[in-house]
Amino acid sequence: MDGDTTKQSLLSGLLDPSPQTSKQHAPKRGRFRRCRSAPLADFVPREVNGSSSIPRSQSFLDKVHPSFRKVLTFLAVYLGIGTVCFYLVRNQITGKKTDGVLDAVYFCIVTMTTVGYGDLVPSTAPTKLLACAFVFTGMALVGLVLSKGADYLVEKQEILLVKGLHRRQKVGPAEILKEVETNRARYKCYMVFALLFALILVGTIFLVTVEKLNLVDAFYCVCSTITTLGYGDKSFSSKSGRVFAILWILASTICLAQFFLYVAELNTENRQRAFVDRVLTRKVTNMDLEAADLDNDGSVGAAEFVIYKLKEMGKISQEDIALVMEEFEQLDVDQSGTLSVSDITIAQSSPPGN
Repeated sequence: MDGDTTKQSLLSGLLDPSPQTSKQHAPKRGRFRRCRSAPLADFVPREVNGSSSIPRSQSFLDKVHPSFRKVLTFLAVYLGIGTVCFYLVRNQITGKKTDGVLDAVYFCIVTMTTVGYGDLVPSTAPTKLLACAFVFTGMALVGLVLSKGADYLVEKQEILLVKGLHRRQKVGPAEILKEVETNRARYKCYMVFALLFALILVGTIFLVTVEKLNLVDAFYCVCSTITTLGYGDKSFSSKSGRVFAILWILASTICLAQFFLYVAELNTENRQRAFVDRVLTRKVTNMDLEAADLDNDGSVGAAEFVIYKLKEMGKISQEDIALVMEEFEQLDVDQSGTLSVSDITIAQSSPPGN
């Protein structure tokens, strides 16, 4: 029984619920303690031996998030190589041309985003093979942008959105962060939809004023572009239009794909929340108590009940618990049911397999 009690206290140490009542009125019950020895993964010490580090002048790239910097680097390399390659074979590309370098960048963007208007097309076998290579690498790069850069840009605006929604209320930083965490997928959808609407509006206005299309044709061209349909009967044919298209096509196509991704994420999150609500609201039966009794002592403690509910919600699996308990048993050298500094020192100093 002593071993069971110590295991129970170990499991309870993993939990850290926030207190909801004051100490004077709180009922006398077992508390869960915070593990104070766990390292902070994101902690970076700014001071060493009481002295602050010497400030350095930072470039623009140093201030950019590492994930976004990685995306920008890959995009610059892709566009640089693509522009050089398509410029060298510009005589083997037929269609409406404006400027050699500009057309090469434009053709690279249209290929990467799979828009494929058809206003510029490769006419020889080597150029067609080159376009095939760039369309596959371009799709992979778009996937990288979706997973890294777009997420970063949208998440940077989430707190501003929450502040805007609650601008008439006095909401502190803690409440804002909690609101962002709770409704993150929903706010991402709002942000990307607003950005997508703005891109559609800007693209339509530009095609009407610069490319001299009527309103219907301009909106039709915008829709066929951002969906990568690219019929080709309407496209950016002027020099200034292609300069605009280089940035606009890349931003709008990625934005639409990101919007559908966030909608799917929101749908999945809503289903998960509904499932969790069903798990928490249904009545507890005797079979539930038997399943939750991990140490088979005839009673269910708080830690056992929490673990059982988390398993029902799909947050953890029996395999996860087994792996953690296996590691615990390997570290518990003296088989006391608790871990001490000597246990960890002995376990980690022993060669593997002993």
